[in-house]
Amino acid sequence: MAESGFIVENCGIFKLNPLVFDCLFEGFQSEDNAVFRGILGLSIDSKGRMVMPTRYRERLRAGKQNSVVLTIDTEERCLLLYPMPEWEAIEAKIAALPSFNPAARRIQRLLIGHATDVEMDGQGRLLLPPLLRDYAGLTKHAVLVGQGKKFELWDEAHWNEKRSDWLEEESQAESLLPDEVKSISL
Repeated sequence: MAESGFIVENCGIFKLNPLVFDCLFEGFQSEDNAVFRGILGLSIDSKGRMVMPTRYRERLRAGKQNSVVLTIDTEERCLLLYPMPEWEAIEAKIAALPSFNPAARRIQRLLIGHATDVEMDGQGRLLLPPLLRDYAGLTKHAVLVGQGKKFELWDEAHWNEKRSDWLEEESQAESLLPDEVKSISL
């Protein structure tokens, strides 16, 4: 995967055997190489809608589609938001995993089972389905976190709590890092 230039972030979705993980993302590249980065505070209105920031709208509407996919993060209480082409590539690989493998079946059930196509309206608003909002504990204030090929959508209070926890983690986490991450210079 390092040869392709694609860096996989560790947001806790795929706590699988590394061979299964590599299979999912082997050769994965988006067509336009769009990267989503940064963190933005958002409001969710009383109808459960959020406005996608203008700077991301065109990239999310790739291929003249107004649809994105929302699904759950299986290890954290947040949602994952994918442009449709990115999701379709990942979904095909997840669906191809062996259904008799309990870890693979868990991922299939949770990620594909919760995946919901969401249409972006003319003002760039996305209606977040109630079941997904409930899973992530989304209330009026949310945080959109760019993660390269996708976004994470967090309840603001929960994000602040988790970010504080991550920043306070002991340096022992360095010993758990893959060698590829250790070789990156910031």
